[in-house]
Amino acid sequence: MSANDPDFDLFRDYLERTCGIVLGDNKQYLVTSRLGRLLTQRGIRSLGELVRQVQQQPASGLRELVVDAMTTNETLWLRDGYPFEVLKSRLIPEFLASNPNGRLRIWSAACSSGQEPYSLSMAVDEFERANPGRLRGGVQIVASEISAGMLNAARAGCYDSLAMARGLSRERRDRYFDETKPGEWTIKPGIRNRVEFRQLNLLDSYSVLGRFDIVFCRNVLIYFSADVKKDILRRIHATLRPGGYLMLGASEALNGLPDLYSMVQCNPGVVYQAR
Repeated sequence: MSANDPDFDLFRDYLERTCGIVLGDNKQYLVTSRLGRLLTQRGIRSLGELVRQVQQQPASGLRELVVDAMTTNETLWLRDGYPFEVLKSRLIPEFLASNPNGRLRIWSAACSSGQEPYSLSMAVDEFERANPGRLRGGVQIVASEISAGMLNAARAGCYDSLAMARGLSRERRDRYFDETKPGEWTIKPGIRNRVEFRQLNLLDSYSVLGRFDIVFCRNVLIYFSADVKKDILRRIHATLRPGGYLMLGASEALNGLPDLYSMVQCNPGVVYQAR
């Protein structure tokens, strides 16, 4: 497979227009390693030929395969820890103080293979165990992902031992999963049923999702250009109810948009409150 500069430039322009991912000048190896098998299977000899085929045959399923291959799906259970503690200790109690009988809605954007929304559901369960009867209106977690393959894996809620070992304590594993066969664990129905999965490109409209009290959009904005990132943050704000919260990744910051969000120190970490 050829990855000469014109072909690489053509492909990265296509990828940015399709799903917002920005590739640096030195990412040829990343692209060829992720797409090599797909191109060999399809008999495609270059990135330029790949782009032409995707554009000329939009119903072939090739676009979806390219997006699946190029979407980064690095994820952990309860990643970074503190966001889930802040959810239990601050965000849910604040919601209940003003909406004691309300239904709490949380959006997990770019949910990959499901670890984040299921972690959120576990955190909600832990809050309910410590505060029985307080979440009278219930909780809905909407989890979105661009990759159809990752979305299918997330819906299945089935993980091997390696995936289970990444951030999940034995206590939580035993409480929230069933070992369906040796080395394979499936999320329990009580945790799964709180989560609704939707396929969504963050470049598309969010109107079908409704309004939320809390949005988790973590470790995904780093892949977008500054302009696309700002556009996504504006549109996320439109989904938040007044006073709702946005949680970003530990290495991400909301620079600008002071008219839309206020930074709130949580010690550790920060959240952003919709104005």
